[in-house]
Amino acid sequence: MYQPRRVARSSHVPVRTLSYHVLRWGPDTPNAATPPPLVLMHGWMDVAASFQFVVDAFSEDFAQGRAIIAADWRGFGLTEGPSQDHYGFPDYLADLDFLLDQVALGQPVDLLGHSMGGNVVMLYAGARPQRIRRLINLEGFGLPATQPEQAPARHATWMDELKQFHRGELALKTYADADGVARRLMKTNPRLPLDKAQWLARQWARPNTQGDWEILGDAAHKIVNPQLYRVEEVRAAYAAITAPVLVVEASETEMEQWWQGRYSLAEFHERLRAVPRLRREVIDNAAHMLHHDQPEQLAGLIEHFLTAQAQVPVP
Repeated sequence: MYQPRRVARSSHVPVRTLSYHVLRWGPDTPNAATPPPLVLMHGWMDVAASFQFVVDAFSEDFAQGRAIIAADWRGFGLTEGPSQDHYGFPDYLADLDFLLDQVALGQPVDLLGHSMGGNVVMLYAGARPQRIRRLINLEGFGLPATQPEQAPARHATWMDELKQFHRGELALKTYADADGVARRLMKTNPRLPLDKAQWLARQWARPNTQGDWEILGDAAHKIVNPQLYRVEEVRAAYAAITAPVLVVEASETEMEQWWQGRYSLAEFHERLRAVPRLRREVIDNAAHMLHHDQPEQLAGLIEHFLTAQAQVPVP
């Protein structure tokens, strides 16, 4: 099984009404004499430990003395969900704001998000530009544009899915053992080697009281968001970002397969034109879980972006 090069320290911090699970590498408390904290936020149905391979791939010069922090979003990993039966997207922004109060102590941070986490950090950086020194978005493409006339059907779908959830029809699949979870991870991502899949399986799932292994994710996350995705608001948020932004895509990104003609990579790139200071890079031989597929390539891009003295916008 994979053996981490840099072992994380696990703890919980208060975030609003929740107790957020946090992994830390490097010093516990950042200060003015150390580099800015690097905060890593995972994607949908993922966990903070997903970033372990990238943390291990950082050079000693980069990681030395730097606080690196990853957190499980509400209802994922070891962060319990709220008492309600659904998740509202704005709560992720507020959670991140409270989390940075706890882990950064007023210091601007280098902030990275993957997939759903990438969408969150982009919107957050527009709302709180002063809190971000540099921003990295890994495959966080946003969603297809919506129109007001879609609202009634969206609300109906949301209510229908709430009822499905309460009938137990949205439950996540369980597995007989950790090896079953590992096989599931490798089926989803054929590039993931067995040793890493076996290690990730034990971070991504836990045995329940019956002995079956359950994914550490609240099934309520599967319920559609009742809010429409308003592209004009997203562009306004992107335009308000003052930090240099690095957007990283995989050479074999699955984005257009997900949306089946409803949203394209070209549309996402058009939205990015609103970002004042932007770089865009592509990781070769990688798909959506690029931090698993090519952690060394990604670590090199992150290091260069966060340590370079000057940032030149790329059209």
